[in-house]
Amino acid sequence: MSGPDGRAETPGAGWTRRCSTHDAGGHSAGGHDIVPRADAARAAAPAPPVKGPAPNGLAAPESVASAGPAPAGAHLGGQLEWERAVELIRSADEVCLVCHVAPDGDALGSMLALGQALRSLGKQCLASFGEPFTVPAILRFLPGQELLVEPDRMPEAPALMVSLDAAGQARLGSLAARAGRARSLIVVDHHASNTEFGGVRLVDPDAAATAVLVEELIRRLGVPLDGAIAEGLYAGLASDTGSFKYPCTTPEVHDLAGRLLTAGVRPDAVSRELWDRAPFGYLQVLAGALARARLERDAAGGLGLVWTTIARADRDCRDVPYDQLEGVIDQLRRTDEAEVAVVLKETDKGEWYVSTRAKGSVDVGRACVELGGGGHRTAAAFTMGGEPAWIIDRLRGALRVPGDGSA
Repeated sequence: MSGPDGRAETPGAGWTRRCSTHDAGGHSAGGHDIVPRADAARAAAPAPPVKGPAPNGLAAPESVASAGPAPAGAHLGGQLEWERAVELIRSADEVCLVCHVAPDGDALGSMLALGQALRSLGKQCLASFGEPFTVPAILRFLPGQELLVEPDRMPEAPALMVSLDAAGQARLGSLAARAGRARSLIVVDHHASNTEFGGVRLVDPDAAATAVLVEELIRRLGVPLDGAIAEGLYAGLASDTGSFKYPCTTPEVHDLAGRLLTAGVRPDAVSRELWDRAPFGYLQVLAGALARARLERDAAGGLGLVWTTIARADRDCRDVPYDQLEGVIDQLRRTDEAEVAVVLKETDKGEWYVSTRAKGSVDVGRACVELGGGGHRTAAAFTMGGEPAWIIDRLRGALRVPGDGSA
């Protein structure tokens, strides 16, 4: 499972910088680096459907003057072609949805939420992600999975495809070629390392989660939030804010969470599925990983580096699948003596997926981009072959600390 190549983009206007939290694999690390200054007075009920064509032939946006307080989407920065996206979706009979390989809560939750909203509009909807086509165990509670189909069942050249939470087309895995052949491709994403693919872009590195953008798209399509749609969005929002405990958890984030709870989400049930359950074998794998952890106090400009490894054999002997290893780094990053935490996880293909986290003083995103990956300042990743000690050597050399003479 490899992270995308890519570069950080300049944040759009109208946002407040917070914390960076996604690694290159799209995995949650506890929020994003920027959140919108949305109008707190936004009503819980969705706006009415867009009506009538605009003079340029696109769907006419809601009138801010006639609708009262501006909707949250009116404040979104980045590359956000709302009108064109709405027009394409409204005119389509079938919409194909894809998200990045090995989907996390934001990718799968956002995709299934949008799929259910499109189905309520009478659209034929297919949803998928590239091999391995297996829903992670912690996400099997999400509603709407009847929309999922094997990747090879997706049309070879879709009329309309929507990519969700993928920073680059390569992150779609075996579905990347179909995305390239799509007549129209809408990209919905919030990664700073987005590679600017797709013809219609709802991309903003300022958003706390892709779910934030999907909720706005659903609102603009005029679909009311029901419990099933809201649960997918809540899973995405909670995943990318670290269960609302990271600095990106602003009043606006809670405002959205409140609307989702009003629609019927049970936060205790979602939290239990995402964070509070694991097979006993996982605890044994975690114990082994923590026992192997190494602390290098002089690394990262003297701010400290803590790292560990999880080989495929470590999890195979405990019957723990790869997709259940995501939470290990959350334990490692608690180390007081280390600014940077790193977990090297051996994939089923024998490569090492290297997840990195920082607390704010080191830009791990830049380091991971240098090594062929991507992500954000405080959360990023890359994939590499070779021995773990050699990989750590390369990462150690790529780390940059302001004022250490290497920046």
